[in-house]
Amino acid sequence: MSEEVKKMIIDYVKKEYLEEDSAMEINEDTKLISSGIVDSFSMVSLKMFLEKKFSIKISDDKATPEAFDSANNIIHLLKEYTTI
Repeated sequence: MSEEVKKMIIDYVKKEYLEEDSAMEINEDTKLISSGIVDSFSMVSLKMFLEKKFSIKISDDKATPEAFDSANNIIHLLKEYTTI
């Protein structure tokens, strides 16, 4: 299941935060925050997307740039709230 979730996160990031003609490749280890793909405003929208998708509430103290810096980090965070 977590492979499906990783793909969903990567697809969401590509669709929402990259230009349509971008050649940038994103995988589960790609740095999203520290590379500038996802900024602080985008991180909030990504958090809201995940909360809605999984019917969870991610606490603000867990929603750190480090927690959202890669699909793998996001999976690790989601495992605290779901059984993915």
